[in-house]
Amino acid sequence: MSDRILTRVLAQAGEGDLLEVLGEGLSRTDLQSLLLEVYRRRTAALAAADVARQFNDNRFVQPSQVEPARLLAFDQLAFSLLPAGFSPLELAPVCPLGTSSVLAPVDQNLVLSTARNTEVVADPTGPLALESARRRRHLLSAAPRSAEPVHLASSHRALRTQTFSGPASVAHFRLLALCSAGRHQGGLRFELQVLHTQLDYYLRLLARIDTQGLEHRGLRIQVQPEDPQLGPDLRDALVRPLSARHPQVDWQVASAGDGPESYFDLLRVKIHARTPDGQELHLVDLCFTDWTQQLLANRKERLLTSGLGTERLLSAYRAR
Repeated sequence: MSDRILTRVLAQAGEGDLLEVLGEGLSRTDLQSLLLEVYRRRTAALAAADVARQFNDNRFVQPSQVEPARLLAFDQLAFSLLPAGFSPLELAPVCPLGTSSVLAPVDQNLVLSTARNTEVVADPTGPLALESARRRRHLLSAAPRSAEPVHLASSHRALRTQTFSGPASVAHFRLLALCSAGRHQGGLRFELQVLHTQLDYYLRLLARIDTQGLEHRGLRIQVQPEDPQLGPDLRDALVRPLSARHPQVDWQVASAGDGPESYFDLLRVKIHARTPDGQELHLVDLCFTDWTQQLLANRKERLLTSGLGTERLLSAYRAR
Protein backbone atom coordinates (compact mmCIF):
# COMPACT_ATOMS: atom_id res chain seq x y z
CA MET A 1 0.00 0.00 0.00
CA SER A 2 1.37 3.43 -0.91
CA ASP A 3 2.36 5.87 1.85
CA ARG A 4 -0.22 8.36 0.55
CA ILE A 5 -3.14 5.92 0.97
CA LEU A 6 -1.84 4.78 4.37
CA THR A 7 -1.50 8.37 5.61
CA ARG A 8 -5.03 9.21 4.53
CA VAL A 9 -6.56 6.08 6.11
CA LEU A 10 -4.68 6.57 9.39
CA ALA A 11 -5.76 10.20 9.56
CA GLN A 12 -9.38 9.21 9.08
CA ALA A 13 -9.08 6.38 11.61
CA GLY A 14 -7.74 8.80 14.22
CA GLU A 15 -10.73 11.13 14.05
CA GLY A 16 -12.94 9.38 16.59
CA ASP A 17 -13.68 6.25 18.55
CA LEU A 18 -11.44 3.55 17.06
CA LEU A 19 -14.08 0.80 17.00
CA GLU A 20 -16.66 3.12 15.46
CA VAL A 21 -14.22 4.35 12.81
CA LEU A 22 -13.02 0.87 11.89
CA GLY A 23 -16.49 -0.65 12.02
CA GLU A 24 -18.46 2.11 10.30
CA GLY A 25 -16.34 5.10 9.37
CA LEU A 26 -13.90 3.61 6.88
CA SER A 27 -15.02 2.33 3.52
CA ARG A 28 -14.54 -1.37 2.89
CA THR A 29 -11.65 -0.73 0.53
CA ASP A 30 -9.92 1.62 3.01
CA LEU A 31 -10.37 -0.86 5.84
CA GLN A 32 -8.94 -3.58 3.61
CA SER A 33 -5.90 -1.40 2.84
CA LEU A 34 -5.35 -0.71 6.52
CA LEU A 35 -5.66 -4.35 7.59
CA LEU A 36 -3.34 -5.52 4.82
CA GLU A 37 -0.66 -3.17 6.10
CA VAL A 38 -1.26 -4.32 9.69
CA TYR A 39 -0.82 -7.96 8.75
CA ARG A 40 2.19 -7.18 6.56
CA ARG A 41 3.91 -5.62 9.59
CA ARG A 42 2.88 -8.40 11.95
CA THR A 43 4.13 -11.16 9.65
CA ALA A 44 7.41 -9.28 9.13
CA ALA A 45 8.16 -9.91 12.81
CA LEU A 46 7.47 -13.66 12.63
CA ALA A 47 10.09 -16.40 12.41
CA ALA A 48 9.70 -19.94 11.09
CA ALA A 49 9.37 -21.19 14.69
CA ASP A 50 6.38 -18.89 15.19
CA VAL A 51 4.66 -20.29 12.11
CA ALA A 52 5.36 -23.86 13.27
CA ARG A 53 3.93 -23.03 16.69
CA GLN A 54 0.73 -21.73 15.08
CA PHE A 55 0.48 -24.87 12.99
CA ASN A 56 0.66 -26.97 16.14
CA ASP A 57 -1.75 -24.87 18.20
CA ASN A 58 -4.35 -23.44 15.80
CA ARG A 59 -7.34 -25.75 15.37
CA PHE A 60 -8.32 -24.08 12.09
CA VAL A 61 -5.20 -25.29 10.25
CA GLN A 62 -5.13 -28.94 11.29
CA PRO A 63 -5.39 -31.48 8.44
CA SER A 64 -8.50 -33.61 8.10
CA GLN A 65 -8.36 -37.01 9.79
CA VAL A 66 -10.18 -38.65 6.84
CA GLU A 67 -8.07 -40.09 4.04
CA PRO A 68 -8.34 -38.11 0.78
CA ALA A 69 -8.90 -41.29 -1.25
CA ARG A 70 -12.04 -42.06 0.79
CA LEU A 71 -13.34 -38.50 0.34
CA LEU A 72 -12.71 -38.72 -3.40
CA ALA A 73 -14.40 -42.12 -3.72
CA PHE A 74 -17.48 -40.87 -1.88
CA ASP A 75 -17.68 -37.73 -4.01
CA GLN A 76 -17.49 -39.88 -7.15
CA LEU A 77 -20.40 -41.97 -5.90
CA ALA A 78 -22.39 -38.89 -4.84
CA PHE A 79 -21.94 -37.11 -8.16
CA SER A 80 -22.72 -40.27 -10.15
CA LEU A 81 -26.15 -40.48 -8.48
CA LEU A 82 -27.17 -36.83 -8.91
CA PRO A 83 -30.69 -36.40 -10.30
CA ALA A 84 -31.11 -35.26 -13.88
CA GLY A 85 -30.70 -31.51 -14.26
CA PHE A 86 -28.25 -31.00 -11.40
CA SER A 87 -24.99 -29.27 -12.29
CA PRO A 88 -21.92 -29.96 -10.11
CA LEU A 89 -20.04 -26.81 -9.14
CA GLU A 90 -16.55 -26.33 -7.68
CA LEU A 91 -16.86 -23.39 -5.30
CA ALA A 92 -14.19 -20.85 -4.37
CA PRO A 93 -12.71 -21.26 -0.87
CA VAL A 94 -14.09 -17.85 0.11
CA CYS A 95 -17.37 -16.02 -0.51
CA PRO A 96 -18.53 -12.40 -0.15
CA LEU A 97 -18.31 -10.93 3.34
CA GLY A 98 -21.74 -11.23 4.95
CA THR A 99 -22.89 -14.33 3.03
CA SER A 100 -23.64 -16.12 6.30
CA SER A 101 -24.74 -13.23 8.52
CA VAL A 102 -26.87 -11.33 5.96
CA LEU A 103 -28.64 -14.20 4.22
CA ALA A 104 -29.05 -16.71 7.05
CA PRO A 105 -28.52 -14.80 9.40
CA VAL A 106 -25.67 -16.33 11.41
CA ASP A 107 -23.51 -14.31 13.81
CA GLN A 108 -20.48 -13.04 11.88
CA ASN A 109 -18.27 -14.21 14.76
CA LEU A 110 -19.10 -17.81 13.79
CA VAL A 111 -17.40 -17.49 10.40
CA LEU A 112 -13.78 -16.70 9.55
CA SER A 113 -13.68 -13.21 8.03
CA THR A 114 -10.68 -12.14 5.97
CA ALA A 115 -8.89 -8.82 5.51
CA ARG A 116 -10.02 -8.70 1.87
CA ASN A 117 -13.76 -8.29 2.47
CA THR A 118 -14.49 -11.99 2.07
CA GLU A 119 -15.18 -14.85 4.46
CA VAL A 120 -14.12 -18.49 4.38
CA VAL A 121 -17.07 -20.62 3.29
CA ALA A 122 -18.87 -21.82 6.43
CA ASP A 123 -21.69 -23.51 4.54
CA PRO A 124 -21.62 -24.18 0.78
CA THR A 125 -25.38 -23.60 0.50
CA GLY A 126 -24.73 -19.84 0.82
CA PRO A 127 -22.50 -19.56 -2.28
CA LEU A 128 -24.77 -22.03 -4.09
CA ALA A 129 -27.71 -19.73 -3.34
CA LEU A 130 -25.78 -16.75 -4.72
CA GLU A 131 -24.98 -18.64 -7.92
CA SER A 132 -28.57 -19.88 -8.19
CA ALA A 133 -29.82 -16.31 -7.87
CA ARG A 134 -27.41 -15.15 -10.56
CA ARG A 135 -28.64 -17.86 -12.94
CA ARG A 136 -32.28 -17.22 -12.08
CA ARG A 137 -31.73 -13.49 -12.71
CA HIS A 138 -30.43 -14.34 -16.18
CA LEU A 139 -33.51 -16.47 -16.87
CA LEU A 140 -35.86 -13.76 -15.60
CA SER A 141 -34.18 -11.13 -17.75
CA ALA A 142 -35.14 -13.17 -20.81
CA ALA A 143 -38.60 -14.16 -19.54
CA PRO A 144 -39.88 -12.21 -16.49
CA ARG A 145 -42.14 -15.08 -15.40
CA SER A 146 -39.66 -17.86 -16.12
CA ALA A 147 -40.27 -20.99 -14.04
CA GLU A 148 -37.16 -22.77 -15.29
CA PRO A 149 -35.41 -24.18 -12.20
CA VAL A 150 -31.74 -24.07 -11.33
CA HIS A 151 -30.26 -27.16 -9.67
CA LEU A 152 -26.69 -27.08 -8.34
CA ALA A 153 -24.53 -29.45 -6.30
CA SER A 154 -21.15 -29.13 -4.66
CA SER A 155 -18.80 -30.99 -2.36
CA HIS A 156 -16.86 -28.41 -0.38
CA ARG A 157 -14.75 -28.01 2.74
CA ALA A 158 -16.41 -25.62 5.19
CA LEU A 159 -14.86 -23.89 8.20
CA ARG A 160 -16.71 -22.60 11.27
CA THR A 161 -15.22 -20.80 14.24
CA GLN A 162 -17.48 -21.97 17.06
CA THR A 163 -16.04 -24.62 19.34
CA PHE A 164 -17.68 -28.01 18.90
CA SER A 165 -17.51 -30.90 21.33
CA GLY A 166 -16.97 -34.58 20.63
CA PRO A 167 -14.37 -36.47 18.60
CA ALA A 168 -16.43 -36.20 15.38
CA SER A 169 -16.68 -32.41 15.65
CA VAL A 170 -13.87 -30.38 14.07
CA ALA A 171 -13.34 -26.82 12.86
CA HIS A 172 -13.42 -27.67 9.17
CA PHE A 173 -15.16 -30.51 7.38
CA ARG A 174 -16.44 -31.56 3.98
CA LEU A 175 -20.10 -31.09 3.10
CA LEU A 176 -22.10 -32.41 0.18
CA ALA A 177 -24.65 -29.72 -0.67
CA LEU A 178 -27.57 -29.40 -3.09
CA CYS A 179 -29.54 -26.32 -4.08
CA SER A 180 -32.78 -26.06 -6.09
CA ALA A 181 -34.09 -22.62 -7.07
CA GLY A 182 -37.25 -21.80 -8.98
CA ARG A 183 -40.55 -19.94 -9.04
CA HIS A 184 -43.72 -20.50 -7.02
CA GLN A 185 -46.16 -22.34 -9.29
CA GLY A 186 -49.30 -22.38 -7.17
CA GLY A 187 -50.02 -24.60 -4.22
CA LEU A 188 -46.84 -26.42 -3.27
CA ARG A 189 -46.12 -27.88 -6.71
CA PHE A 190 -42.54 -26.68 -7.06
CA GLU A 191 -41.72 -27.15 -3.38
CA LEU A 192 -42.95 -30.74 -3.20
CA GLN A 193 -41.32 -31.65 -6.50
CA VAL A 194 -37.83 -30.47 -5.53
CA LEU A 195 -38.17 -31.82 -2.00
CA HIS A 196 -39.14 -35.23 -3.37
CA THR A 197 -36.19 -35.14 -5.79
CA GLN A 198 -33.61 -34.21 -3.19
CA LEU A 199 -34.91 -36.57 -0.51
CA ASP A 200 -35.00 -39.46 -2.98
CA TYR A 201 -31.41 -38.64 -3.93
CA TYR A 202 -30.12 -38.81 -0.36
CA LEU A 203 -32.00 -42.06 0.28
CA ARG A 204 -30.53 -43.61 -2.88
CA LEU A 205 -27.08 -42.39 -1.87
CA LEU A 206 -27.34 -43.78 1.65
CA ALA A 207 -28.53 -47.09 0.21
CA ARG A 208 -25.24 -47.35 -1.70
CA ILE A 209 -22.76 -46.53 1.06
CA ASP A 210 -21.92 -50.22 1.43
CA THR A 211 -19.78 -49.75 -1.69
CA GLN A 212 -17.65 -47.38 0.40
CA GLY A 213 -17.17 -49.79 3.30
CA LEU A 214 -19.92 -48.05 5.27
CA GLU A 215 -23.21 -49.11 6.79
CA HIS A 216 -26.12 -47.70 8.74
CA ARG A 217 -28.63 -49.52 10.92
CA GLY A 218 -31.75 -47.62 9.95
CA LEU A 219 -32.95 -44.18 8.84
CA ARG A 220 -35.42 -41.83 10.50
CA ILE A 221 -36.75 -38.84 8.58
CA GLN A 222 -38.23 -35.96 10.55
CA VAL A 223 -40.46 -33.55 8.60
CA GLN A 224 -41.07 -30.23 10.36
CA PRO A 225 -43.70 -28.10 8.54
CA GLU A 226 -44.01 -24.45 9.54
CA ASP A 227 -47.78 -24.84 9.38
CA PRO A 228 -49.03 -28.04 11.07
CA GLN A 229 -52.00 -28.04 8.69
CA LEU A 230 -49.58 -29.05 5.92
CA GLY A 231 -49.12 -32.43 7.60
CA PRO A 232 -51.80 -34.36 5.61
CA ASP A 233 -50.61 -32.90 2.28
CA LEU A 234 -47.02 -33.85 3.08
CA ARG A 235 -48.03 -37.40 3.98
CA ASP A 236 -49.98 -37.82 0.73
CA ALA A 237 -47.63 -36.09 -1.70
CA LEU A 238 -44.24 -36.82 -0.13
CA VAL A 239 -44.17 -39.53 2.51
CA ARG A 240 -46.32 -42.13 0.76
CA PRO A 241 -44.56 -42.15 -2.64
CA LEU A 242 -41.11 -42.11 -1.04
CA SER A 243 -42.10 -44.81 1.43
CA ALA A 244 -43.06 -47.02 -1.50
CA ARG A 245 -39.57 -46.60 -2.98
CA HIS A 246 -37.73 -46.75 0.35
CA PRO A 247 -39.83 -48.97 2.63
CA GLN A 248 -37.23 -49.34 5.40
CA VAL A 249 -37.33 -45.65 6.38
CA ASP A 250 -39.10 -44.47 9.54
CA TRP A 251 -41.04 -41.25 8.85
CA GLN A 252 -42.17 -38.67 11.41
CA VAL A 253 -44.25 -35.64 10.47
CA ALA A 254 -44.01 -33.12 13.31
CA SER A 255 -47.06 -31.67 15.01
CA ALA A 256 -47.80 -28.08 16.01
CA GLY A 257 -45.00 -26.46 17.96
CA ASP A 258 -42.33 -28.57 16.28
CA GLY A 259 -41.96 -26.42 13.18
CA PRO A 260 -38.73 -25.34 11.52
CA GLU A 261 -36.27 -23.42 13.65
CA SER A 262 -34.43 -20.17 13.06
CA TYR A 263 -34.40 -18.77 9.52
CA PHE A 264 -36.04 -21.70 7.74
CA ASP A 265 -39.21 -21.20 5.69
CA LEU A 266 -42.14 -23.53 5.00
CA LEU A 267 -40.55 -26.69 6.37
CA ARG A 268 -37.36 -28.42 7.40
CA VAL A 269 -36.49 -32.10 6.93
CA LYS A 270 -33.81 -33.99 8.86
CA ILE A 271 -32.43 -37.42 8.06
CA HIS A 272 -31.08 -39.31 11.06
CA ALA A 273 -29.11 -42.52 10.65
CA ARG A 274 -28.07 -45.10 13.23
CA THR A 275 -24.39 -45.98 13.24
CA PRO A 276 -23.15 -49.60 13.38
CA ASP A 277 -22.73 -49.03 17.13
CA GLY A 278 -26.39 -48.06 17.51
CA GLN A 279 -25.93 -44.31 17.98
CA GLU A 280 -28.33 -42.09 16.04
CA LEU A 281 -26.75 -39.06 14.35
CA HIS A 282 -28.28 -36.16 12.43
CA LEU A 283 -26.72 -36.68 9.00
CA VAL A 284 -28.69 -34.68 6.39
CA ASP A 285 -30.57 -31.38 6.56
CA LEU A 286 -33.02 -30.04 3.96
CA CYS A 287 -34.79 -26.71 4.30
CA PHE A 288 -36.49 -23.94 2.38
CA THR A 289 -35.19 -20.39 2.86
CA ASP A 290 -36.02 -16.92 1.52
CA TRP A 291 -32.47 -16.28 0.29
CA THR A 292 -33.30 -16.01 -3.43
CA GLN A 293 -36.30 -13.87 -2.55
CA GLN A 294 -33.88 -11.47 -0.86
CA LEU A 295 -31.28 -11.63 -3.62
CA LEU A 296 -33.77 -11.13 -6.45
CA ALA A 297 -36.28 -8.93 -4.57
CA ASN A 298 -39.00 -11.28 -5.73
CA ARG A 299 -41.38 -13.00 -3.34
CA LYS A 300 -42.28 -15.60 -5.99
CA GLU A 301 -38.81 -17.15 -5.82
CA ARG A 302 -38.33 -20.43 -3.96
CA LEU A 303 -35.14 -22.12 -2.74
CA LEU A 304 -34.47 -25.55 -1.26
CA THR A 305 -31.00 -26.21 0.14
CA SER A 306 -29.62 -29.36 1.70
CA GLY A 307 -26.39 -30.78 3.03
CA LEU A 308 -24.81 -34.04 4.16
CA GLY A 309 -21.81 -34.18 6.49
CA THR A 310 -19.39 -36.26 4.42
CA GLU A 311 -16.69 -36.69 7.05
CA ARG A 312 -19.23 -37.49 9.75
CA LEU A 313 -20.57 -40.22 7.49
CA LEU A 314 -17.12 -41.61 6.65
CA SER A 315 -15.96 -41.51 10.28
CA ALA A 316 -19.01 -42.76 12.17
CA TYR A 317 -20.51 -45.28 9.75
CA ARG A 318 -17.58 -47.58 8.99
CA ALA A 319 -18.82 -51.14 8.59
CA ARG A 320 -17.81 -53.45 11.39
